[in-house]
Amino acid sequence: MSEFIPGLELSRLFYNEAVKPLMDADFPNLRYAAGLIGSGSEVLGFDTEMSSDHDWGPRLMIFLEEDDFTECGTAISKMLSRKLSYKFRGYLTNFGLPDVDDNGTQLLEEVESGEINHRVEVLTIRGFFLDYFVFDTNHSLEPADWLTFPEQRLRTIRTGTVFRDDIGLSETLDKFDYYPDDVWFYLLASGWNRIGQEEHLMGRAGIVGDEIGSAIIASRLVRDLMRLCFLMEKQYAPYPKWFGKAFSQLKCAEYLSPLFKKVLSAETWQKREKALLPAYERVAEMHNALKITETLPAQTGKFFTRPFVVIHLHGKFADAISQCITDPAVKNLAEKSLIGSIDQFSDSTDILSDPQWRTILRKLYE
Repeated sequence: MSEFIPGLELSRLFYNEAVKPLMDADFPNLRYAAGLIGSGSEVLGFDTEMSSDHDWGPRLMIFLEEDDFTECGTAISKMLSRKLSYKFRGYLTNFGLPDVDDNGTQLLEEVESGEINHRVEVLTIRGFFLDYFVFDTNHSLEPADWLTFPEQRLRTIRTGTVFRDDIGLSETLDKFDYYPDDVWFYLLASGWNRIGQEEHLMGRAGIVGDEIGSAIIASRLVRDLMRLCFLMEKQYAPYPKWFGKAFSQLKCAEYLSPLFKKVLSAETWQKREKALLPAYERVAEMHNALKITETLPAQTGKFFTRPFVVIHLHGKFADAISQCITDPAVKNLAEKSLIGSIDQFSDSTDILSDPQWRTILRKLYE
């Protein structure tokens, strides 16, 4: 096999050198879009050679308008099965059938004759979003939609690449560029609210000798601070495997990452707190730099009369940000309770990876 080619680049080359010439020859007047979005480490730009052991290889998506999909979607797929080469740039182009015992995983399989089972998906824009988000692009985006779209999926919409666009795919993707301001305010307030609920508990567990419990709470606080940073830099956060990698690319990571490492490696609650305090203050300064509220105190202080130091005493950040919300629907949610989005109240893999849950969870916001 040739030298590793990152998946997005491989997809671009596969389209330009293998798929496009066949489309030009057999469907010369067809208007379509081509690219790679959705699931996959390569879509995030984080794939390595290890990623190539499953669900990885020369692949891309072709998007058609609804009428064209009905008329020639199957024909395009069959044409590519017959005419694509068995290898491209040293990589097999034939994928095995989905493994029902392994979440539908597909592996590259060598064939020497006959048609190939390629992964050039032919679909419509509306069909993709119905499958990926259980969202109809013919409808307007509402706050309840934004709050039930997992960030890890939103990120794959924005980090993917479009190679060709005759039918408005990029325009549709742009609608998911980032949260509307009022939803963003709600998420920021909810993020601060989570910190306020737990920051004093890290020391409380530690002071009675529960260093394991203290460490667990500290790690949760680190994760919540990191999520706030993603929000403040207006970047969607990926799923856990790539969470730290993506965080390292944020502007604030250079200062905060060493502090978070100290928190996570500390053996006592006092050392955890010592590392958390400058992290709290930096994140508070980042909030003030947004200039969405009046300047708030960015210094840590005692938790009432107890020997624990916190940043969010009396909920000042969450309350101030909530006051910025003007959309009646979002304002009503904030007045009920700052439960946040699907990512903020759950880390269940099933809930975050199966879009069918969205229909149920959406009721929380109605």
